[in-house]
Amino acid sequence: MNNRFIYLVFLNNLRRNILGVILFSLALNTLQAQTSRQVISFNDSWQFKKGARDYANNIDFINAEWENITIPHTYNREDMQLDKNFYTGDAFYRKTFSLPEDLKGKRIFLYFEGVGSVATIYINGKYLTGHKGAYSAFSFEISNVVDYGKENTILVRTNNDARKDVIPVNQFLFPIYGGIYRPVNMIITGKVNITVTDYASPGIYITQKNVSASKADVNVRVKLENKEGKAKTIILQTVVRDASGKQAAIAKREVAVSPQGVTIADQPITMLKPHLWNGVKDPYLYTLTTSLLDGGVELDAVNQPLGLRHFELRAGEGMYLNGVKYSMYGVTRHQDRWGYGSALSQEQHQEDMNLIKEVGATTIRLAHYQQSDYIYSLADRMGFLIWAEIPFVNSASLEETENAKQQMTELVRQNFNHPSIYIWGIHNEVYSRTADDHVPVLSRQLNDIAKTDDPDRLTVSVSGYGEMLIPANLACDVQGMNRYYGWYEGRIGDLEKWAGDLEKEYQGYKVILAEYGADGNINQASEKLPDPQTIDPVNGQFFPENYQTETHIQQWAIIEKHPYITASYLWNMFEFAVPMWSRGGVKARNLKGLITFDRKRKKDSFYWYKANWNPEPMIYLANRRDFKRAEASAKIQVFSNLDRVTLTVNGKKVAGSNGVNKRHWLFDGVVLQKGSNIIVAEGNIGDKILTDRMEWVLIVTD
Repeated sequence: MNNRFIYLVFLNNLRRNILGVILFSLALNTLQAQTSRQVISFNDSWQFKKGARDYANNIDFINAEWENITIPHTYNREDMQLDKNFYTGDAFYRKTFSLPEDLKGKRIFLYFEGVGSVATIYINGKYLTGHKGAYSAFSFEISNVVDYGKENTILVRTNNDARKDVIPVNQFLFPIYGGIYRPVNMIITGKVNITVTDYASPGIYITQKNVSASKADVNVRVKLENKEGKAKTIILQTVVRDASGKQAAIAKREVAVSPQGVTIADQPITMLKPHLWNGVKDPYLYTLTTSLLDGGVELDAVNQPLGLRHFELRAGEGMYLNGVKYSMYGVTRHQDRWGYGSALSQEQHQEDMNLIKEVGATTIRLAHYQQSDYIYSLADRMGFLIWAEIPFVNSASLEETENAKQQMTELVRQNFNHPSIYIWGIHNEVYSRTADDHVPVLSRQLNDIAKTDDPDRLTVSVSGYGEMLIPANLACDVQGMNRYYGWYEGRIGDLEKWAGDLEKEYQGYKVILAEYGADGNINQASEKLPDPQTIDPVNGQFFPENYQTETHIQQWAIIEKHPYITASYLWNMFEFAVPMWSRGGVKARNLKGLITFDRKRKKDSFYWYKANWNPEPMIYLANRRDFKRAEASAKIQVFSNLDRVTLTVNGKKVAGSNGVNKRHWLFDGVVLQKGSNIIVAEGNIGDKILTDRMEWVLIVTD
């Protein structure tokens, strides 16, 4: 069944959403008198219906009722989180809207931040455009295809089937949620404007050189368009304002904007004695506004964040931010959550970032795809250093080349101005046999795109093996390696030998530990630590939390002793959906998160890292969920960043000492009494006493 026929059938069944048209028209009428750019929410009053898996055998969906919904929306918020029997295929979204007659002569665009995974757009029954890729934004102009003063209908056909020509090419490591799951905006500009359709970028590119406490050289490259039919000379103005809104710098110049093609103009600015962006310690942001002026009238304007900073990742040493060593305490993040899929609110994104701040992380790998612009904006404001990447992951089809290049370009151009981003990710765990095969060649091409568009940032590719010279590895500035010792291979402590061997054999290489960790089911307990040889990480159903905890205890202690590992990223901050899996007693779930899928419970590993990374005084008794004990002799662990910790069991003090590091306290040989045992850990900072309490119950069977 062709797209035209589908739409015509829908058209015969249209039921107008009058309220949505009225509200949208009121918003336009309120703004239309203004001459500069307008950005209007386009998220309300949509209607939705799911398609069919097989149009040849079933077209009953055509007669189904439309459901009224609000964007963001996904049609997989439940099924992809339960098991492998989830829906993939078409789903349709439609919306009616009106544009006043006096908007004629303006340029009108629609900006979709994310549609999973392939979008096909129709306006008033006619095909207009499409987009492939679930994670990047796309924009397009509708000025010349809409009817002014009348109702217009947009229909968006979405499809989330795994395809060989769209990355990711499968749903094995994470789900491709279907639908318009990120916000949509309408953008209205005049005929002379900063481009909106340059891969949905802001249309301005901010670079910075020679950044220091004394000065910073900033350049703003602007892409301009002119639809007036003749050359137009305008004033290009850039104003930088400090955090209080006070003007810190200004630059102006005349620019002749051609009616042909795109006019590119540069605007240099020197910032004297700038306030530097200094990560989580001081994420200071200026606001940069680039405007087009004609006779004092603002024709268009774009606002962007400006964080003045300098990154340097030194081989064998680590990250230097503004010339000072910067601790790279790293976590990874998937965007979905229980009951919502990927259709998250800004408040939910904020909650995730607050939890990452609480654990004490300083850097985030946003895996394995481009995430919401709001997340990057939060990182700018909160000071996290960001690794941003495309979903060239897990497998190569040999047909994804053009789409991978497109998504690489979109990632870099759309997020170019975020000061938090320090590195672009090219691929994760895709391989070829030789350096001349598909993956290494494509990796070099992707690296070239990133370095051409943005020569000032680093690039990274990731291997799932611990070897440096795998063919796909060395296309980028930095080599990332995923190492799951004690889980998918070897024993927990094998990470030490791996790091030591690399230090000896590959001096001068920049290496990041891109993933490490183990699954842990918070509802499964084991009094004794399982032997890793008895754990089946692929088919096993018993993944007790204490094994995950021990993995992180031992491996963080190794990582912090090896500066050769310039940055490390534990996998994962949050549990996430993997619909193809059934492991650890939970279907469709990766259980490696420090926090449960619903964000309601923090595992012991969370508090281990909080004790190591977050300077806020804390004390925490581990293994509190292993409260049913069968053996009287026990070992008790405390995670704390206090200088001294004492432990009492049933009111009696127990001797202890540091374990793997000074944040780890061990109290071994504790003898439990039959029945209830009250365990209290205590420490002090100044006059303030911090305590934690738990109960273990010794169950003795005759």
